[in-house]
Amino acid sequence: MTSTGRQCGDCTLCCKVMAIEQLAKPANAWCPHCKPGRGCQTYANRPAECRSFGCVWLVNDRLEEHWKPSRSKLVLTTSEDGLEVRCDPGFPDAWRKQPFRSEMHQWAVSGGPLDMTIVVIVGQRMTLLTPDREFDLGIVGPDERIVREFEGTKVVNATVVKASDLGSICDLRG
Repeated sequence: MTSTGRQCGDCTLCCKVMAIEQLAKPANAWCPHCKPGRGCQTYANRPAECRSFGCVWLVNDRLEEHWKPSRSKLVLTTSEDGLEVRCDPGFPDAWRKQPFRSEMHQWAVSGGPLDMTIVVIVGQRMTLLTPDREFDLGIVGPDERIVREFEGTKVVNATVVKASDLGSICDLRG
């Protein structure tokens, strides 16, 4: 990722879609310190979670202007193994619209060989995007993990399991 010189400007969507543990703010609810479209009213004293937050649109100059969260209704963040696309719950189908849908499919195709995942989060529901299909995972709790089953390099199934059960389960490569 590169520095783009981009700024949030009127965009405050991360203040809605992201959970902020330090403030006990759940995902998909406006932060009490945010003035939508104007920004954080306690910016200088914002929590560490907010300070360390990385909006992919801000830092990746390969994402075009249409990906700006206030326009797309999508906040892109990185995860340990890929990309999370958090959808504004007021626009739950935003990720299915073009050009976002086809661009995310291209990312799934190019990221497949790298074992990169793309997960779309709408409210509490998660969908895993793969080059060949989508896996609706339903509601995935913070103590749960996504397990993928493979045939070669192709994902043929995806399930959700308790993190505590992962000791006996790993990605199944056929």
